[in-house]
Amino acid sequence: MSEHFVIIGGGQAGASLVAKLRSEGFAGRVTLIGAEPVLPYQRPPLSKAYMLGEMAQERLYLRPESYYADNAIELMLAAQAVAIDPQARVISLADGRHIAYDKLALTTGAQPRQLPAAIGGDLGGVLTVRTLADADAMAPHMVAGRHVLIIGGGYIGLEAAAVAAKRGMQVTVVEMAERILQRVAAPETSDYFRALHASHGVDIREGVGLERLTGQGDVTGARLSDGITLDIDLAIVGVGIVPNTALAETAGLVLDNGIATDAQTRASDPHIYAAGDCASCMFNGVRLRIESVGNAIDMGEVAARNMLGQDVAYAPKPWFWSDQYDCKLQIAGLNIGYDAVHVRGNGAEVSHWYYRGETLLAVDAMNDPRAYMIGKRLIEAGKSPPAAVITDPTTDMKALLRA
Repeated sequence: MSEHFVIIGGGQAGASLVAKLRSEGFAGRVTLIGAEPVLPYQRPPLSKAYMLGEMAQERLYLRPESYYADNAIELMLAAQAVAIDPQARVISLADGRHIAYDKLALTTGAQPRQLPAAIGGDLGGVLTVRTLADADAMAPHMVAGRHVLIIGGGYIGLEAAAVAAKRGMQVTVVEMAERILQRVAAPETSDYFRALHASHGVDIREGVGLERLTGQGDVTGARLSDGITLDIDLAIVGVGIVPNTALAETAGLVLDNGIATDAQTRASDPHIYAAGDCASCMFNGVRLRIESVGNAIDMGEVAARNMLGQDVAYAPKPWFWSDQYDCKLQIAGLNIGYDAVHVRGNGAEVSHWYYRGETLLAVDAMNDPRAYMIGKRLIEAGKSPPAAVITDPTTDMKALLRA
């Protein structure tokens, strides 16, 4: 009797996982359950090209609908899984249906943090950017001349600020930390993007939080922690995401910064795997979640191979990117624990190299794809050129890969 593999979560990790199952030759039954009513799609363009009207919805789709039919992948869209019974190996859906599985993968992703209703989070015109529906809801509000308040100076908030500025909106960003990107980047990278946004007329206020949003029905104002009040037409909340673990809790799975997985992406139940933003893994001795497209793809594919019994260890190779105006930021590695940042280049094309002692950890490359690619390959190979060599403008960077 053929096995039935079920994947819950129709994002990048889930789509990559089912495709890998088929490409590895799995001939059993495959079911992909997605809560949204659309085919699996790319999320990064939602806060960039799609919001600018430069990308049609069909181009967001990771694969055409025919792919799933041609590969006998059963799609259950607009379906909400509400419980898992790991002993019986049965999934319960919100509409009362029950689905039995032999092996299960959770790729349930994450959701944006919301502002509490007590400070105006439930007012109309207070939006987040995570799903296609979010982006579509935001589109009518992105009108030239209107004032938008961006709450949070991380990458999502800054990408939204860039789009709004390009649409001719008045843009204010508030970040309660001392600087934008403080959680994820060095001061040098913060300085670069602060100057970039200032050059496009964006008002960035650091060390300032939101006290509350105001309005009757729809948001019309904001009171900041420094006592300043603003008249606004729209508020976009970009204060991070939290992993979707409610379903995992119903199965009694171990949670640790998301669904805790072992080296083979297996959760604490031997028949359940997890991948993507909902799952945590070990990286350099630290358990963490890697919120990136690359991690979702790689982890999903390793989960697929292990569901097939291949016993493959997952070795994260973190990489990220962000598009803001005409700047493409590419990041390789994780800068956790860095004690020095070394700068190569200047002006629009520059790269920031993170070191801990003499060990290269990560690189932020702004409009410098060569620095990114070389940095990524160096990190993956475990090579750490001396920082003085990196910052020397006469260095042949490609030669570092041969050293």
